[in-house]
Amino acid sequence: MELGAFSVSLAVKDIETSRAFYEKFGFNVFGREASQNWLILKNGSHVIGLFQGMFEKDTLTFNPGWDSNANRLDTFTDVRELQRQLKAQWVQLITEADKTTTGPASFVAVDPDGNPILVDQHV
Repeated sequence: MELGAFSVSLAVKDIETSRAFYEKFGFNVFGREASQNWLILKNGSHVIGLFQGMFEKDTLTFNPGWDSNANRLDTFTDVRELQRQLKAQWVQLITEADKTTTGPASFVAVDPDGNPILVDQHV
């Protein structure tokens, strides 16, 4: 099962304080939308997202169709197909992608320990 790019999305209290903290570990801003209170940081191939007021808990995030630099992949498994495969294995989803659509979509599962897993396709 090819899930695409991986990152950890952190639910932060103060995005600028968190940015400054992770920059001390060598992370640099890779992408941001200040009006939506999120930014993406990279250190080599390691990617973390900082999200203020968007998520209740830290979340594992996969992006089908992207590599670790947010470049579109020529071939990838669509989010709706990944969703179908997981549901066939009785993985419960708390949100689902509309299987009648194409393009960007997402779904969320929760692991046995309560950790959210977001599969978020942007292409």
